[in-house]
Amino acid sequence: MIREAFETVIREDGTVELPMGIIAEAGLAVGSRVIAFSDGDGRIVLRREADAADDLLNGRPL
Repeated sequence: MIREAFETVIREDGTVELPMGIIAEAGLAVGSRVIAFSDGDGRIVLRREADAADDLLNGRPL
């Protein structure tokens, strides 16, 4: 697995761009549904929507 580091800037409109290499490395494809949330310790987490829903339905935290 190739780990791709990437630096980005939050734009004035609040958007952020991620390169497709990072998205593909995570096993996501164009059209994949993801959720984003703060982990409370300064990290932002992106999760596949289906994985997050499965965790919540089975009593596991995000």
